[in-house]
Amino acid sequence: MAAPVSEPAESLPLTRRALEEPLCDTCLGRLFGAPPKGATSAHRGKRLRDSVGGAQTDPALCPLCEGTCGEFDALTKLAADALEGYEFDTLLVGTTVDVVLARRESEYAAGLGLSSIHTLKQEVNREVGLRLEASLSKTVDFLDPDIAVHLDSRFNTVSLQVKSAYFRGRYRKLARGIPQTRWPCRSCRGRGCGRCQGTGKMYGESVEEFVARPLMEALGGKEHALHGAGREDVDARMLGRGRPFIVEVRAPKRRTLDLEAAEASINGAAAGRVEVSELAPCRKEAVAALKDADWQKTYRVLVALEKAIKDDPINRACAELTGCVIDQQTPARVSHRRADMVRKRKAVLVRLKSLADTTAELEVRGESGLYVKELIHGDEGRTKPSFSELLGVHCTVLELDVLEIHDNPEGENP
Repeated sequence: MAAPVSEPAESLPLTRRALEEPLCDTCLGRLFGAPPKGATSAHRGKRLRDSVGGAQTDPALCPLCEGTCGEFDALTKLAADALEGYEFDTLLVGTTVDVVLARRESEYAAGLGLSSIHTLKQEVNREVGLRLEASLSKTVDFLDPDIAVHLDSRFNTVSLQVKSAYFRGRYRKLARGIPQTRWPCRSCRGRGCGRCQGTGKMYGESVEEFVARPLMEALGGKEHALHGAGREDVDARMLGRGRPFIVEVRAPKRRTLDLEAAEASINGAAAGRVEVSELAPCRKEAVAALKDADWQKTYRVLVALEKAIKDDPINRACAELTGCVIDQQTPARVSHRRADMVRKRKAVLVRLKSLADTTAELEVRGESGLYVKELIHGDEGRTKPSFSELLGVHCTVLELDVLEIHDNPEGENP
């Protein structure tokens, strides 16, 4: 405990005026601002009271706190009980106090000409926070706590706001027909109906459920979300090194994870469909960076040609598209959920890999946001130029695979 701090002489007349009401030591002390480090408002209040010979007051009779300042230990136990079972390093305490008391202390301080009062709300936060730090061996963090403890001193209740846990990694989607995230049924909007056989989902499984749900269960969380560096179509595979992602586990009871065991568990349960690698903890800020990333992607596209055609005109069409800036009006297939506008995206590379009768295999590398299917078939003129337009033959995409996401600084991956 720090050495007692002397009070300024001018506070003595104010102390006498303040003690015209039966104030408790804590409320008397906090009238003169926040206590210095290592001291308390109650210590200051007792010194001030002793300096003018005032009588001791029970906090329950104090008009400014109505007993709240005598309940710090009880409120601390209430918070500690709520925190039991949670893994965390840092915390922060917030409090709701009775609006009548808040108004009363404000009017009382104004009547004494005091402007730096340490409010009852601040007092509870400080005292309970210090007690929790000492009893739980944790640290108060005002900027980014693992858990925010919210006390309601009116009803002696507590609620917790638990910071999400975040883990980055890469996923490969090895089978078609799997969406990246849970897709609610369009008919019942997730409630469950005959179309979705009561599941509430358009598809029975998703990358998110394969990857995020086991992490949520391992950490004792309440909800999960998967944030990806873009997304592939439901009928496309995600191959190569995989797509970077971040899993968010909300309100976790635990924050540390055996990452090797988690990877093995996910890959075992989702074998042949989804696999993950490079799992590692990360911070919330990484989500925004992932969403804002602008990475080129390379695709394998299997194309059905309306009629057999030689490789020379195909190679010419590929050459014309390579390096070309493509005008793409919002594709018809996504126009119901995206703004109708023309986007300009560069087709970095288009080349023919193989040709067999009316089936061509292309390799396409494009800027982030390039609609590859529409680049091939033209979307009835909404994408210009397109492979189909330049070739003069109607084309249909049979298969689409993402082969690589070029996310290193040089734009190339090994």
